[in-house]
Amino acid sequence: MNVRLYNTLTGQKEPFEPAEANHARIYVCGPTVYDYAHLGHARCYVVYDVLVRHLRARGMRVTYVRNVTDVDDKILKRAAESGTEPTELATRFANAYSEDMHRLGNLDPDVEPRVSTHLGDICTLVQRLVDGGHAYVSDGDVYFSVESFPEYGKLSHRDLGQMKLGASDRLDETQTARKRHPADFALWKKSETDGWGWDSPWGRGRPGWHIECSAMSMKHLGDTLDLHGGGLDLVFPHHENEIAQSEAATGKPFARCWMHNGFVEVDKEKMSKSLGNFFTARDLFDRVEPEAIRYFMMTVHYRAPLNLDWTLDEAGNVTGFPQFEDAERRLAYLYKTRQRLESLPPNRVVDQDGAPVREIAGFSKALRESLDDDLNMPVALAKLADFLKAVNELSDQAMRKKGKASRAAVEDARAGFQALEAELGIGAEPADQILMRIRDRRAKARGLDASFIEGRIADRTAARKAKDFAEADRIREELAASGVELLDGAEGTGWTISD
Repeated sequence: MNVRLYNTLTGQKEPFEPAEANHARIYVCGPTVYDYAHLGHARCYVVYDVLVRHLRARGMRVTYVRNVTDVDDKILKRAAESGTEPTELATRFANAYSEDMHRLGNLDPDVEPRVSTHLGDICTLVQRLVDGGHAYVSDGDVYFSVESFPEYGKLSHRDLGQMKLGASDRLDETQTARKRHPADFALWKKSETDGWGWDSPWGRGRPGWHIECSAMSMKHLGDTLDLHGGGLDLVFPHHENEIAQSEAATGKPFARCWMHNGFVEVDKEKMSKSLGNFFTARDLFDRVEPEAIRYFMMTVHYRAPLNLDWTLDEAGNVTGFPQFEDAERRLAYLYKTRQRLESLPPNRVVDQDGAPVREIAGFSKALRESLDDDLNMPVALAKLADFLKAVNELSDQAMRKKGKASRAAVEDARAGFQALEAELGIGAEPADQILMRIRDRRAKARGLDASFIEGRIADRTAARKAKDFAEADRIREELAASGVELLDGAEGTGWTISD
């Protein structure tokens, strides 16, 4: 297998070689469930979904673990603000997150551990670090001593003496005062007797943010992972701290490869609530097909920033997202192409000699090779564009007067669509359903009601039956002026929205 991935730890592309031949053990940091999944989550989990799909399509067995952080100070704070019990709030947002990932076309991980069900494993690992002299107890809190791990900073390439205090934003001033070194980080944080917490050897409390991922990943994948992934914002401090505590505990490398996806930006600024450019996935599902969001996420290399443009009216209200709208048009083209291929009359598909169509016959291989090269999805989409053009030309050829299509070429095209679904998770929906949703949404955006259009088409059909062709033409022109294109066929008249 020739898969090469960029390893953040070494700063270069390397062959992906799992410790156990043909079995990849992959861990990706999941969300802290105190709010709905945002576009940064969407990008992150689409990236790793494609990675897992690609490795499996390559014939590799993959054990994919993606956690849910359902115990955290952010959850406690949001619960207090909303008057909700913390566990109830976390469960509600965890369920919403799962729904959103499914709508984006992401496969479920093989294991989805939650902090709340792994507290015993976390406490065991913390105690191991205390016993090994890598952690210390301070007034009910337990901290990892960064000075006990000489390689601290090797992932983020930071100097220990220059690291800022409380970089995770999860420590308050009282906790900071309990630390021996400013960069020491909490493994266990005490809570009030009647507060949200669990009993431990150090008193009632909650696990720190970093220790949970080490405990859960090692529980399900062993001491050394083949690949650990997450967003670029997790390199420091989260992943740096995971390395320190895990390797201090086991004496073994924690992960053979570290993979990180870039930020989502809006108008070239990092997405954030304070800037007013923050969007959840759910904010956009009513505006654009979720699969179009997935498609757009693939248009830029996963390590680069993904910049989202938007349009605003004079009052500052968001009126559109040009890139999502373009992605949706491309997605519609994909589904129309597949629909045309599958609707070719059987008598037009024949056995015949001739050279295979290169863009069709070679698509599966070209797709695979693009993803082999550090998951290069933009190149994969460029190959897809060539493939779709060739499939449409094949359909055109078959539907010409006395036209035919090679059965071998049609089967190659079907195999290409199957590879597209397997590798990128695109093109799996029933074509008629997704095309109708896109059409109706675009009509609504223009202030057009689908039932009104259907009614006018019925009026036109009646006029044609009555041989009132002038009225029929008038109705067609009326609809065309509104952007409605009529599609007359053997089974009646359909419609679409013109670009």
